[in-house]
Amino acid sequence: MPLMTTSDGCRVHFEVRGAGGPAVVLIPGLGGDGRFWEPVAERLQSRFRLLIVDHRGAGRSDRPAGPYTIGRIARDVVEIMDEAGWARAHLVGHSTGGAVVQTLALDSPARADHLVISGSWPGPDARFRTLFEARLALLEAGRPDIYQAFTHVLGYDAAWIAAHEADLDAAVRRAGQALAPLPVAIARIRMLLAFDRAGELGQIRAPTLILGARDDEMILFTQSERLARDIASATLVAFDGGHFYPRTRADLFAQHVADFLVPGSAPAPNEDAPPAQRVDGPR
Repeated sequence: MPLMTTSDGCRVHFEVRGAGGPAVVLIPGLGGDGRFWEPVAERLQSRFRLLIVDHRGAGRSDRPAGPYTIGRIARDVVEIMDEAGWARAHLVGHSTGGAVVQTLALDSPARADHLVISGSWPGPDARFRTLFEARLALLEAGRPDIYQAFTHVLGYDAAWIAAHEADLDAAVRRAGQALAPLPVAIARIRMLLAFDRAGELGQIRAPTLILGARDDEMILFTQSERLARDIASATLVAFDGGHFYPRTRADLFAQHVADFLVPGSAPAPNEDAPPAQRVDGPR
């Protein structure tokens, strides 16, 4: 799996999967590890060419001291696309990855076909700042274990936590290693607090699918409604399954993404979960 050296010398990990079809870039959230997308990639790779990226400072990429900005991660994605020989692609981003997709749509619109912005936000409001400053304080206090446990409570619904308790407990035990070095994890949270493109969303012209979960306690559904209201080309779809619904509702997520990118191409869902709902009317 390749590491690409970016224009400022940071080595960033990416993976190309799928034999053919439309080009799709998958950009993960704050965890920054492309393996987040594994359940979705398994369902899409027979129909699409997938470029799955890790963020700098996370996953299997280098973890330089900084600086960290959403704009720099977006530039990394463009450079990875160049490395892979992709002039344009559909862009799919969850949470922090959705902030990267917004940035690409605004700053590099020629590289973007359709956009999927999932579980994301256009800029911090008071609740967002309070929550992420609290998460930041846990890392600054040297408690990555509590930070990780807090992430699980905010990220997954109760049924998922009950069914995966042992795996989640193991992730808490590994948190110190996974988030090392802590100054980098801290800098990456600060970049979220600094991100704000809310006033520019009206400039986005690419067809856009906004996905959000009504039971998301990390990024409230109202943030998805803000995005859908301000992006003229947007369609809003509501899920359940907590913040990490691309994993807890992978079938439904893949179905909606595939149908949006290429109508009629969606894999048939096979999970026993409530259907997602398109939200029509004023937003």
